[in-house]
Amino acid sequence: MPPTPLLKPRWTRLLPAASLLALAAFPLGGEEAPAGESGPAAEKARQPLIHLLRLRTVDTEGGMIDPGITAYVERVVEDADEAGVDALVFEIDTFGGRVDAASVIRDAIIDAESLTIAFIDKRAISAGALISIACDKIVMVRGGTIGATTPVSGTGEKAGDKYVSVMSAEMRATAERTGRDPEIAEAMVDERIYIPGFSDEVGRPATLTTNQALQYGLADETAQSLPELLAIYDLAEAEVVEVNINLAERVVRLLTHPIVTSILLSVALFGLIAEVRTPGWGLGGSMALLALALFFGSHLIVHLADWEELLLFLVGLGLLFAEIAFIPGFGLAGVAGFLCMLASVLLTRLPAFEFWSLEQISGVVGQFALSMIVGIAAALILLRSLPKVPAFRHLILAGRTSASEGYVSASTDQDHELVGMEGVTLTELRPVGIGQFAGKRLDIIAEGEYIDEQTTVRIVQARGSRVVVRAT
Repeated sequence: MPPTPLLKPRWTRLLPAASLLALAAFPLGGEEAPAGESGPAAEKARQPLIHLLRLRTVDTEGGMIDPGITAYVERVVEDADEAGVDALVFEIDTFGGRVDAASVIRDAIIDAESLTIAFIDKRAISAGALISIACDKIVMVRGGTIGATTPVSGTGEKAGDKYVSVMSAEMRATAERTGRDPEIAEAMVDERIYIPGFSDEVGRPATLTTNQALQYGLADETAQSLPELLAIYDLAEAEVVEVNINLAERVVRLLTHPIVTSILLSVALFGLIAEVRTPGWGLGGSMALLALALFFGSHLIVHLADWEELLLFLVGLGLLFAEIAFIPGFGLAGVAGFLCMLASVLLTRLPAFEFWSLEQISGVVGQFALSMIVGIAAALILLRSLPKVPAFRHLILAGRTSASEGYVSASTDQDHELVGMEGVTLTELRPVGIGQFAGKRLDIIAEGEYIDEQTTVRIVQARGSRVVVRAT
């Protein structure tokens, strides 16, 4: 039976219920059937329901199982459980992808209440094999393949023993959960595992064809089409609902792409620099907040980040704000704040701890460094060029006036009278504050040191509105 769209107008769903209510209220004749009695009409009304999900990354955009697709799979599983479907079919054709994303999908499938069927249409390689083995049933087309789950680095080389060990445990545990041979599942990961007869036939690491998967009990059935698969499990008359990735999930998948995350971090850094350079709250700060919200929000949705990373970033931001607003100079609080923010971003971009490697850490650090360079360069260029753009001239003061033209910020006529005068600080100098001299309140600046309130100070330099003092 061909797939039908998932969403239907609500009024079409209500028609069968409305018809049944009408028949119950106005019986056509005969005695009313006892409550709970079943008959041919009731059996016909309960048509089997199938939800179909396609993980065909070979011939679709993206080309791999990535973290952005995990939100889609989790939604499909939740919807299937709520709808009480008879089976949830995963149509798979993939060369794999990120192990952490496959692990999240694996957990969602194992926790599903419905019958889960992996329909391998051509291949389930690497992460695709883990997803397939997590399903209750595996059905393969003729000439299909499954296996080769050895984790590799970004350069295509085999990952370290730590990666291999974790992936072996994932495959073994998944096979044990779904009643398959755990040794065969583990042999797909580690080429050092040798099974007499089996390894000689399927290679090391193990990659099985459809016939081999059937022979060794990894696959349950073979079918050439979805209708043929459904007929095997007495679901030929079922309604098939194809669940497609929605717009929000496409956006989340886009936002978690490495290139897009680098752009978001660059925009956030540029916005923060622009906000510091301009008075009040403006466009730069709003851009930074929006970029950071998109970055952390999308990563929270696909489980690349937890609330701990977001909290760590907010702590770092708070430390930086305290350093700028309340603490003179740039010291321990500022350094700690920057390190907290850096650690938060790195933890968000890295997979689970058991999948860490030196190569991945250096790659994420390099990505963050590139974002910083791009953000700083963009800030320097744009802040210099924006005054030349008519639309932005009201945001940045482009012109200037000189003292020779009679424009001064403050009179300098009495500067010589202020130098040497003693007074008392009315506020703390961090390093700017207020002092009282000869009964007058003046804005003053400490000469490179923190000065507490009610401290006697002497004016050592005065030029217009800039009055520098030193504690006596």
